[in-house]
Amino acid sequence: MQRLWVTGYRSYELNTFGDKDPKIKVIKYVLKNYFINLLENGQLDWIITGANLGVEQWASEVAVQLRKTYPVRVSIMTPYEEFANRWNENNQLKFLNLKKAVDFFASTSNNPYQSPVQLRNYQNFMLLHTDRAMMIYDEEHPGKPKFDYHAIKSYQKENKYPLDLIDFYDLQDAAEEYQDTQQSDRFSE
Repeated sequence: MQRLWVTGYRSYELNTFGDKDPKIKVIKYVLKNYFINLLENGQLDWIITGANLGVEQWASEVAVQLRKTYPVRVSIMTPYEEFANRWNENNQLKFLNLKKAVDFFASTSNNPYQSPVQLRNYQNFMLLHTDRAMMIYDEEHPGKPKFDYHAIKSYQKENKYPLDLIDFYDLQDAAEEYQDTQQSDRFSE
């Protein structure tokens, strides 16, 4: 069984505004192509991610859509109970809908947030229950994902654990490719 941990930037770190932001379309395009490549090569059974607004939720949305065509399962894990309680109503609703749509949902702690230990326990859980990771992350622009990145790099010192990074240069290339596919789709209509 091949289990992939997907994480990356929060939506605010990417300066995305609303669900229709063109940057989100590009990121979902990247995620979809990445997942399809693994799926078509028999290298992916589970997509496991967190619930943070941004890359993690977009990855879950893409993965849920891919289940219509591919035999992939989707899991959302949170580091503590009541994870989205402080979010605005719209974001809480999106979170609840995603929770319902995935194959498995759980928290690594049965308590609401108490300390950073819960976040480290979550990282350890993800590392021990996945076979590889994919991050939309650029070392030149650390942000919140730096904690997951450093946990993965530390884990790699003693374990075989592949990490695929999609950085801002990759996203720029993908944006150009995505734009080309959109234009060619318009011409073929």
